[in-house]
Amino acid sequence: MTHTEIFEANLDLTLHSQAVLELLNAYAADPMGNGKPLGQDVLKELIPGLQHHPTTIIFIAFHDNKAVGIVTCFKGFSTFQARPMINISDFYLHPDYRGLKIGQKLLSIVEKKALELNCCKITLEVQENNLHAIRIDKAVGFNQDIHVKEAGGAVLFSKSLSK
Repeated sequence: MTHTEIFEANLDLTLHSQAVLELLNAYAADPMGNGKPLGQDVLKELIPGLQHHPTTIIFIAFHDNKAVGIVTCFKGFSTFQARPMINISDFYLHPDYRGLKIGQKLLSIVEKKALELNCCKITLEVQENNLHAIRIDKAVGFNQDIHVKEAGGAVLFSKSLSK
């Protein structure tokens, strides 16, 4: 019998911090992530950076004691609703474990946490060709954000800054 457990990560635990590094590195290497693994400098600074960022919330899925999925979130604030919100920065499930409803379970746990924190919404971004992730997102109620019909849907832009 297979067994899936989801934990809110405690980055002081080696098991959790190692799982975060492995899963985020796998996500980065995936074509739907960044298409290349994380650099050694990033791997070295990632856990301390997450530990010191005051709004970090991470959930890890273990299937039969193997880390197979992660959701990295950051608490933010909605000025239009004057309430906190959660942004999902990373959502990754190892390809061998897709189709087992683990992704939906991870998103459900994020929603439960958002309700506990009195959040008004959960946001995420997804690559437009990541049809598997879009299917999961829509299955649990995510849609393109539209504030006012005449304004159209929200579009995410970014600008990289040199170090």
